[in-house]
Amino acid sequence: MSASQESRNTLALAVRSEPLPLRVHPLVLGMVIFLASESMLFAALFGAYYELRSISPVWPPPDVSFSVPEASAGTVMLLLASATMIMATRALRRRQMGQARAWFVGSAGCGMLFLGLTVHGWSHAKFHIWSHAYGTIFYVMLGIHALHVLVGVVLITMLALGVGARAFLREDDAGAEAIGYYWHFVFAVWLVGIWPTIYLIGAPR
Repeated sequence: MSASQESRNTLALAVRSEPLPLRVHPLVLGMVIFLASESMLFAALFGAYYELRSISPVWPPPDVSFSVPEASAGTVMLLLASATMIMATRALRRRQMGQARAWFVGSAGCGMLFLGLTVHGWSHAKFHIWSHAYGTIFYVMLGIHALHVLVGVVLITMLALGVGARAFLREDDAGAEAIGYYWHFVFAVWLVGIWPTIYLIGAPR
């Protein structure tokens, strides 16, 4: 075998053995898989809600009352939270750290306002989780969603602190992207699921 042919074979072997670059960061891929499992959780909750509704002679029960305008204000807060998250990640990619930090803080603040409206609505409700089946599914569904919002607020606050306290590396962008997907998922569950199901279609007449 000639030296040139041996060199070509060695080069071909090196090319074949070199791992292909990942197109999706493992952190982002992991978040997508996690959100797929969370989608099944909320799908099960919505299935339970509509099953209970189909077998109940009166739905919701007569003692159920809540503020639809307050829930709509919460929808606006989550919309703003999602929009400001988009602005934050764009500023982060452009390395405009001051703007990114401000947008992150605004997004977390909107999430906190949503949680405040949620807790205020619970405190003024005339029914409880143990009152009836409606109360159980109502508080379980909204409680799980509120927990997701709280987790999102904590994660975004950590992002804001990280941007402000140290040099934010390009490798850290994947974490911000993953948290952004999570935050938009939380908003989508509310916008297309909980808000119309509970407060529009299922509101007391």
